[in-house]
This record gives sequence, C-alpha cells and structure tokens, in this order.
Amino acid sequence: MDGDTIDLEGVRYRLHGIDAPEVGQVCDTVNGGHWPCGQEALRKMGSLVVGHGVTCTPHEKDMYGRWVASCVADGVDLSGEMIATGLAWAFRKYSMDYVKAEEAARARQLGVWQADTEAPWDFRSHKWDSAAASAPSAACPIKGNISSKNQKIYHAPWSKDYAKTKVDIRKGERWFCSEGEAIAAGWRPPQWGK
Repeated sequence: MDGDTIDLEGVRYRLHGIDAPEVGQVCDTVNGGHWPCGQEALRKMGSLVVGHGVTCTPHEKDMYGRWVASCVADGVDLSGEMIATGLAWAFRKYSMDYVKAEEAARARQLGVWQADTEAPWDFRSHKWDSAAASAPSAACPIKGNISSKNQKIYHAPWSKDYAKTKVDIRKGERWFCSEGEAIAAGWRPPQWGK
C-alpha cells in the first residue's frame, strides 16, 4: 500500500514502530534538489514483499482498524529494513524499537537523512490544515470519490491525487472527517503503483 502498510491475504497491516514518507511526499536532496521519497519508500516495500514469503505478528488494531504488526519477509524485518535504508522514521510516539537503527541511517545520511526533511506526521498535519481551509467543513477535508469502475475511494489531504479529486455529492460522493469514518462507511484508500 505504501512504505509502512501492506496487505497480506486480505488483511491490512501497519508496520510496527515506523512511519514512512507518504506516497505523495517529496524530500530534499543534499544538493538542494528534490526526490520522490514517498514513491521510493513504496518501491522499496514492494521489492521486500512481492514474491517473498511474508509473515506478520499482530500487536493491536489502530484507529483505522488495521493491525499494527511486526512483519518479516524471508527472514528480513520489514520495519528494520525500511529504517536501515533511510526510507522511514522510528515512530517514537508509539515505539522506541527502531531508534538506534534510525540513528545509524541518519549518521550515514541515507535516504530521508541526506537533507532536512519533513517527518511524515508533520507532512500529514500541514496537508490536513491546508485542505481544511478549502473543504465545505474544516473538520472534514477527506474526499470520498467514486471511480469510473464504481469503486469507493477516499483521498486524504496527503494523497497523491487529492488536489485533482473532485467531490460530486449528486453522484453519491461525499466528505469524511477521518480515515476511520471513511473505512467504516465502506470506502478504501487509493492503491499506489497499480
């Protein structure tokens, strides 16, 4: 799904202890340029799981109904590998398990650590505030869109296609106040890289 979330046999898992850049997030390079760090995190996660034997040990469910889990692919700790390659942050708010690995990646200036980069939780917060200013209700800026294939897809403000997504209430599309609300109503997040 992205750099810290996978689907395995119909179950969605949020990887324990890490937070990866959002798919639409861009990070700075050491020479002042930019790179698609969110897309790179998605590609890395795909390379780790697609075609590999993946097992997950669930810890608890998050507010969106996903299992927070420790997942391994052919013996490789997915969270640890994302941190070690500089494609995720240790999510200290919830766990200190990957802090030392993050410090090592930072010292080597790998991935997101090559230049000052906005952490994904700050990126989401800024995008939310910006979207709330233009939504019909500031508390509900998540767009519920119905695709041409009649799929109900919600777009959070940090989604790659958020800006170009329009909501037409006459077609049954709607606004949501949280991802949990959208999921409970039967809508799914966008699927990246498909």
